[in-house]
Amino acid sequence: MDAYSSERNDLSYSDQPPVILAASSDAALRRALPAVEATGARIAARLSIAEARDRIERQVSASAIWVELDEDGGGSMDELLSSVSRDVSDGRYAAVVSTTPALLDPVAARLVDSSIEIVVDADDGQRISALSLAIARAGMPLSLSDVASDRNAERLRQLSDEVSRIASTLARLSTGPTAAPAAVHKPVAPDAPAVSAETVRSIIRARRLRGRYFEEELFADPAWDMLLDLLQAEISHLRVPVSSLCIAAAVPATTALRWLKTMVQKGIFVRRADPHDGRRVFVELAPEASQAMRAYFAEVGQVGVI
Repeated sequence: MDAYSSERNDLSYSDQPPVILAASSDAALRRALPAVEATGARIAARLSIAEARDRIERQVSASAIWVELDEDGGGSMDELLSSVSRDVSDGRYAAVVSTTPALLDPVAARLVDSSIEIVVDADDGQRISALSLAIARAGMPLSLSDVASDRNAERLRQLSDEVSRIASTLARLSTGPTAAPAAVHKPVAPDAPAVSAETVRSIIRARRLRGRYFEEELFADPAWDMLLDLLQAEISHLRVPVSSLCIAAAVPATTALRWLKTMVQKGIFVRRADPHDGRRVFVELAPEASQAMRAYFAEVGQVGVI
């Protein structure tokens, strides 16, 4: 794809810190531009994946890096994502990575900083929201254009509601009414009887059957769906990569990733690198979360859990 340096005269300038675009193809670049431009950000450079890492290292200041991926960039992509993850951890800039479902595992394997926004097959509203959240999290100002402001504000409210619901759901699951919602405590029955994989699988099947009769959005509960999937995998001695867990969440992948990120931050889930494949990470229940799930199933007994 063609690369455009920050010295080009056709780039629009403002008093805001610049955003650098790195894309795996010309089509990917065209897909990223509308959302970034809608924020009113100044675009400092438009780069291919292969040249982005060196260009970013030379950039004096940037508010954010936007990486748009529609094909596997191999080693260059891996190196860029690892570099971006380190830089975000060091507070150099914010970052958004937009990708496809097919690339979700290699992308997730390289992006270890939880403040990086990952979107999957996202629309313009989700993209604008992702950039706004990433920059806000990094403590940098960003003013949205009038075209995008209403849509962005609504999306931000939705994301806030999602995070709040995660906290309250986990608190009810694993703690008493006076316990702190941010932590998962050991359940009162750590020696709970074993739960069979078939029991958990039957519950998952029953939850999916609801989609035959009602809109699936009515029952969206990604935190619980992911907990069930990881419990089933643990009982069956299976490993669950990020992409599979996002599918199990039964919500759009971008939404599932945000829930996954929060569950990891709260110590409910644990990321494990695949020792045989550096481009994949597995997700599993933290020991306390596993005990909480097993104790829960023991307590409800024969009552149908859906």
